[in-house]
Amino acid sequence: MMTLPVLSRRYSTDEDCREILTRLRWPEGVTCPRCKDRDMWWVQSRRQFTCSECSYQFSVTTGTVFNDTHLPLTTWFMAVLLLVEARKGMSANQIKRTLGVSYKTAWYLCHRIRHAMAQAEKPMLDGKIEMDETYVGGKVRGQGVAVAKAKKEPVLGIRQRNGDLRLFHAEEVTSKSLEKFLRDNVGNDVEVFFTDELPAYRGIARKLGLRHEAVQHGIGDYVRGDAHTNSIESAFSLFKRGLRGSWHKLSAKHLQAYLEEMTFRFNRRKNPNLFVDTLRHMVTAPVLTFEKLTA
Repeated sequence: MMTLPVLSRRYSTDEDCREILTRLRWPEGVTCPRCKDRDMWWVQSRRQFTCSECSYQFSVTTGTVFNDTHLPLTTWFMAVLLLVEARKGMSANQIKRTLGVSYKTAWYLCHRIRHAMAQAEKPMLDGKIEMDETYVGGKVRGQGVAVAKAKKEPVLGIRQRNGDLRLFHAEEVTSKSLEKFLRDNVGNDVEVFFTDELPAYRGIARKLGLRHEAVQHGIGDYVRGDAHTNSIESAFSLFKRGLRGSWHKLSAKHLQAYLEEMTFRFNRRKNPNLFVDTLRHMVTAPVLTFEKLTA
């Protein structure tokens, strides 16, 4: 398991960081990103490879989320560790203060790490499946439940019982959006589909041929034998604690990125190699430019 003391000893120089990134990006040997040739030489003064076949010059960070960064890789590595070990997330302001960089740099840095996390493979969920919806966006008082929900952002969630989590920022909660999310994330070996009493779930389960059990929260029915939605609700609760404690002004535009970060971390919470696993995704994920992020 990676800790700050271990990180400071193991990756104290740019060369140390480049070495591990090179092994993660090219586990079978360095390959030219342009022509895929393996014959090349190392230019020490520029810290770049030169391809013998096409003369393309590149480094281990070329074409990745590290592309064109002006930050030392040691700073990147500290930022990655802070994000993956913060159970409820860490704000760009906190990263700014901890690493001694500007807010703009910290914000962009965090989003590039989230972008890499979002590229992780998401195997289909099976077995006992829970699905629910929630709304985020602050408190709306004295306007009724329907009006309050209309002013918030809907988030759909699926969790395999004792397994992986999926979260999705939806434009609206309709039968169509719920069905699409379910089809995109659930496999063919679902044992039972657990939800609350929202009528749309019953119709979707019938349409997809799923065994369906619902609990009726409106009448105080929260757990009935094996039927409950406590697992997905606990994931929602963790995300909302992050909203209250870390991400105070999260925009709807970037909500999905934060959901991806929380999902990535949650699904790997027992992985002792979470830090290295995150680096692996960062050297295989495509470039995220500042212009694209802020478009």
